[in-house]
Amino acid sequence: MPHVFTVSPDFTPEHLSGWFIFNTWLQKALGEAFHLQLYDDFHSQRDAIKSDRIDLIYANPYDAAMLVREKGFKPLVKPEGKADEAVIAVSTERPYVQVEDLPGSIKLATTEDPDVHMMGMIMLEPADLDAASVELKVCDSYVLVAKELLKGNCDAGVFLAEAFNDLSSVIRKQLRALVNSQIQVVHHALMISPRLADHRDRLLGALLAMSENDKGKSALAALKIPRWERVDDEEMEFMIDLMDTFVT
Repeated sequence: MPHVFTVSPDFTPEHLSGWFIFNTWLQKALGEAFHLQLYDDFHSQRDAIKSDRIDLIYANPYDAAMLVREKGFKPLVKPEGKADEAVIAVSTERPYVQVEDLPGSIKLATTEDPDVHMMGMIMLEPADLDAASVELKVCDSYVLVAKELLKGNCDAGVFLAEAFNDLSSVIRKQLRALVNSQIQVVHHALMISPRLADHRDRLLGALLAMSENDKGKSALAALKIPRWERVDDEEMEFMIDLMDTFVT
């Protein structure tokens, strides 16, 4: 049976082929069979994690707590120079130019990406908006969040900054970013399950050396990642504590 590798469902469609390329590199680097299992939503992926069906995961910050504290996963690497940030945006048809311009109650397009949604809600606080004054429209992807704004169905939307920047130029021209988060310490990370503990050091070494050879560079380029940077246990615990602060 191959090991199962999965990726947080918040990746943009442009990166889909990149993860298949990375999975091919992964199998050759370790000499082990890996199956790339992609999930359509966060709920089904979390069910798989809880059922111990995942061996390696490119995880979002919100799920890190469960992976580390409940399932014994260990962090490996994160993309160098990339942090998870959120953007609050509106249609250019709307008069709002800063978040404080938003009305006292709004309809907000968002996704099930928990860390991004939480950052978005924090950024709405200067407009005196909170869970009681925000009606949510939950979308399956950031492209659909953009469509809700362009159709006039929602007043504002929350985006993962990377996903917002990856929108087509045609869509981007019709949207206005009101505010960007600048937390800088929240990030996705590649994490390994206890079942693969014997492979951790070898895989970590291969990941950190990817940018030093042609095949590794090609796989990284497909993911738009310059190189991997090691994540130690202390850094991961700090991020988990920060996410807990967001929740409370």
